[in-house]
Amino acid sequence: MKLFRRQFLHLAAGAAALPAASRFGWAQAYPARPVRLMVGFAAGQAIDIVARIIGQWLSERLGQQFVIENRPGAGGNIATEMVVRAPPDGYTLLVIGANNAINATLYEKLNFNLLRDIVPIASVYRVPQVMEVNPSFPARSVPEFLAYAKANPGAVNFASAGTGSVAHVSGELFKMMSGIKMQHVPYRGAAPALTDLIGGQVHVMFDNMPSSIEHIRAGRLRPLGVSTPTRLDVLPDVPPIAEFVPGYQTEAWAGLGAPKDTPAEVIETISREVQLGLKDAKLSARIAELGGAVLSLSPAGFAKLLADETEKWGQVVRYAGARAE
Repeated sequence: MKLFRRQFLHLAAGAAALPAASRFGWAQAYPARPVRLMVGFAAGQAIDIVARIIGQWLSERLGQQFVIENRPGAGGNIATEMVVRAPPDGYTLLVIGANNAINATLYEKLNFNLLRDIVPIASVYRVPQVMEVNPSFPARSVPEFLAYAKANPGAVNFASAGTGSVAHVSGELFKMMSGIKMQHVPYRGAAPALTDLIGGQVHVMFDNMPSSIEHIRAGRLRPLGVSTPTRLDVLPDVPPIAEFVPGYQTEAWAGLGAPKDTPAEVIETISREVQLGLKDAKLSARIAELGGAVLSLSPAGFAKLLADETEKWGQVVRYAGARAE
C-alpha cells in the first residue's frame, strides 16, 4: 500500500506539473515566426516611429522580426479591426494610441469594442500638448487668453489635426472646463494646421509637443501653457494650463495590444521585454528625441489607462457633439 501511495503521489505531482511545463515550453517557443505590428497611420508619424523603435528592440530580444505594417484610415480603425479579426496567437499585434480611446465615442458604429476585443500588453510612451498662439494674438498667458475669449465669445477659433484628433479633443476639453466659446477648424493633419496658425488664419492650437517645439523655439509660435500637471524641461518657463483651469490635463500616448484570448504567456513575454526596453538608455533617449517620455505600465496598468481615457474622451466628444467625418 505504501508503494502504491508513493507511486500515486508521484504521478499526481507529475500531472500537476504538466500544464505549467507545457505553458513554459510554449512561452519559450514564442515567437516562432515573424510578428506583425499594425499601425493605423502612415509611415513617418510619431506613433509609427515609436512602433519601429520598440519593434526593433523586440526583434533583437526575441529573435524574430517584428514587422511594422501601416494600415492608415478611419482614424486608425482599419488597423484595429484587422487585429480584432486576427487569430489570437500573438503574431498580429496592434499599436494602440490615444486615437483608439477617442474613436470609441467619435464613431457611431464600429465593428468592434476596443475594451472588450483588444487585450492591452504594455504602454510605451506619452506626449504632452502645448497651447500655443500666433505671436500677433493679444494674449500672452492663459488668463489673458481666457479674458479675451470671454470678452469676444465665439470670435476665437482653434485649429486641430482633424476631427477626433488629440488636438481637437484637447481644445474641446479646454472649452468645457473653462466655459469659453471657440470655433473648431479641423485640418487634414498637424502640418497644414500649424501652417495656418503661423500665418495667422487661426488663433490657437493644442498641439502635440514634437510637431510644435521647433516653431516655438524659432519664435513662430507663442506657448501659453502645457497640458501636463507640472512644467516641462523643454519649456521650463511655460506654466501648466492646470494652474488656471484646475484639473486640465491631456496627453497622447501609445502602447501594444493583442486580440482577446491571446495566451497569457504571450502577453507576459512581450510586456516583460517592452518594460526592459523602456529602461534602456538608448531606447528612452530615442523616444525623448520625439518630444515624448517613456510610459512603462503593466498590462493591468495599461488596461486601466485605456479604460479611463475612453471614459474621459467619451464625455468630451459627447459635450462637443463631434462625429467622425
